[in-house]
Amino acid sequence: MHVQIKASGLELATPLGGSPDGGPAPGDAPLTLRLHTSMAPLETVWRTLSAAQSLSLHQGYDWCRAWAETHNLEVLVLEGLCDGRTQLLLPLEIQRHGPVRIARLLGTDFSNINTGLFSEDFRSPAAAARLDHALQAARGTLARAFDLLLLEKMPFAWRETASPFAGLPATRNQNSAFQLVLFADFEETLAQLNAKRRRKKYRNSERRLMAMGGFEHVVAAPGEEALALLEIFFRQKSTRFEAMGLPDVFRDEETRNFFRTLAAMPATEDGYCLQLQALRLGGAHDGHIAAITGLSRKGDHVICQFGSIDDNLAADASPGEFLFHLAIQRVCSEGARLFDFGIGDQPYKRSWCRIETPHHDILLPVTMAGRAAAATHRAKTAAKRLIKQNPQIYSLVQRLRFGRKDAPATGESD
Repeated sequence: MHVQIKASGLELATPLGGSPDGGPAPGDAPLTLRLHTSMAPLETVWRTLSAAQSLSLHQGYDWCRAWAETHNLEVLVLEGLCDGRTQLLLPLEIQRHGPVRIARLLGTDFSNINTGLFSEDFRSPAAAARLDHALQAARGTLARAFDLLLLEKMPFAWRETASPFAGLPATRNQNSAFQLVLFADFEETLAQLNAKRRRKKYRNSERRLMAMGGFEHVVAAPGEEALALLEIFFRQKSTRFEAMGLPDVFRDEETRNFFRTLAAMPATEDGYCLQLQALRLGGAHDGHIAAITGLSRKGDHVICQFGSIDDNLAADASPGEFLFHLAIQRVCSEGARLFDFGIGDQPYKRSWCRIETPHHDILLPVTMAGRAAAATHRAKTAAKRLIKQNPQIYSLVQRLRFGRKDAPATGESD
C-alpha cells in the first residue's frame, strides 16, 4: 500500500498485490491511493466517472474547476486505483482552522448532495471494506497533507446505489434533504401531494398576480440574461439576510464569481450547472422581479440550489411558492424525474416533498489534531441535530438568535 503526491496524474502506479495482466478483478484487487495537486491531467477519467447519473453534479469536473479557479485554490484530488484503473476520485480543498488542516470536498458549503466519484466496479459490497483498509493503511502519508478528511452531506444510499463511503466512520448530519418524484404528467406529480389544496393555492396566487397586471415566467438563457438575474438574486438575498440579522453567505466576491461562472456555462445534453428562473411582474410593477430560483440539472435529477424573493413585491401572492410551481411543472415536461429541494428542513420543502434523504458526514482523522477536530465536529453536529429534532428548543433558539419573539424561518440549512 502506498500513497504518492503528484502534480500530474498521467503516470499510473501498479497497486501492490495485482497487475493489469492476470491480476484480480477490480472487485477483489487492493486499492492504491494517490494524491494530485492538479485537476487537468485527470479531466478525461474525471468526466468518464462523473457521467454516472447516480453521482452528484457537485463533484463534476466543471463545478469543481469553477470553484477552484474563482477561489484561486490549491486543489488536492485523492485518486483510488485498482490494477491501474481509476475507481475513485475525491476533489478536495484544504481549510485551516487554527493549526488544524481539514480536507473538505470542493465547494461543499454550496452543494446539496455529495457522493464522491466512483466507478461501476467500485459499487460492490467489498468496495467499502477495501476503501476503509486503504485509508487506514495510508494514514501516516495522508497526514503530510491534512489532519482530518471531512466529507459532508453524503447519503449512504442514493437512487438505488450504495455508497462505498458508508463503511467509514461517520456522524448523521443535522439536516436531511428533501425530494419529489416527477412524472411526465404534472397532474400525476401533484397527485402525490394534496393536489386539490395545491391547485387552489396556485389559482389564488395567479388571480392576485393577474389583478396586479400579470406576470411572466422567465427562464434565462446562459450568459447575460442569467447573469443579470443573478445580480438581482444577490441583492434580494443580501436584503433578506440583513433583515434577519444573519451573515450574507454570498457576500464575498469569490463566491459570487463562482455562481457567475456557472450561470454563464451553456447547457449540455446531460443538463446544466446553473439555470436561473424568475417571476417577473407586469402592470404597475412592469419588469420587476418578485422571485428567483437557481436550478442545477444532471440527467433526470434537478436540484434547487437557491431561491429569493422581494418582500416588497406581491407578498400576498406567495411569489416564491408560485415560482416553484411553475418551475416544477416545466421540468416535468422536460423529462426530469426527481426534483430536489436540497439539504435543510423547511416547511415549504415538506409541503412539496414525499422523500426525506438522511445525509452523513464522513470523518477520518489521520493525526491527533484531526481526532480532536473530529470529536468537536461530532459534538456540534449532535447538538444541532438535537435542537432541530425538538420543536420547543428549536423555537427558543430561533427567538434568541433573532432577538425577537416571532422568529421567521431562515430558509438556510445551518
